[in-house]
Amino acid sequence: MATETQFTILLWEIGIAVLVQVGVLIGILLAVQKSSARLNSIADDIHKRTVPILESTNALLANTKPQIETIVENLTVTSENLKTQVDDIIDRARLQVVRADQLVTSTMDKVEEVQQTVISPVRQLAGVLQGLSMGFNVLFGRRGHNGHSQRGGNGAGVPRDEMFI
Repeated sequence: MATETQFTILLWEIGIAVLVQVGVLIGILLAVQKSSARLNSIADDIHKRTVPILESTNALLANTKPQIETIVENLTVTSENLKTQVDDIIDRARLQVVRADQLVTSTMDKVEEVQQTVISPVRQLAGVLQGLSMGFNVLFGRRGHNGHSQRGGNGAGVPRDEMFI
C-alpha cells in the first residue's frame, strides 16, 4: 500500500504542476492578446494617418507628372537649341576674326604698296628737284636768303647749314 500512496501523491503533484503550468500559459496568452490588441490599434492609427498622406502624395504626383515631363522636354529642347546657337555664334565669331585678319593684312599690304608707289617716287623727285635747284644756284651764282653766298666760308661748296647735321 505504500506504493499506492506514493503513486497517488505523485499524481497529485503532477496535477498541481500541470495546473500551475496551465495558469502560467493562460497568463502568457492574456498578455500576448493584450499586446496584440495594442499593436493592432497602433497599426490602425498609423494606417489612418498615413493613408491620406500617401493618397494626396500619389494624387500630387499623378497631377504633376505630365507637367514635369513637359518641363523636362522643354529644357532638353531649349538646351539643344542653345547649344546650336552658341556653336553658330562661335563659328560666326571665328569667321569674323578671319575676315578682320584678312582686312588688316590687306590694308597693311595696300599701305606698303602706296608707300612704295607714291612716297618713294615723290622722294626721288624731291631729291632730283633739290639737285636741280642746287645746280641752278651754283650755275647762276645766286645767293641764299641772308645775302651770303650759298657756299659757306669753308670753301668746300657745302652750305654752312648742311655742315651741322
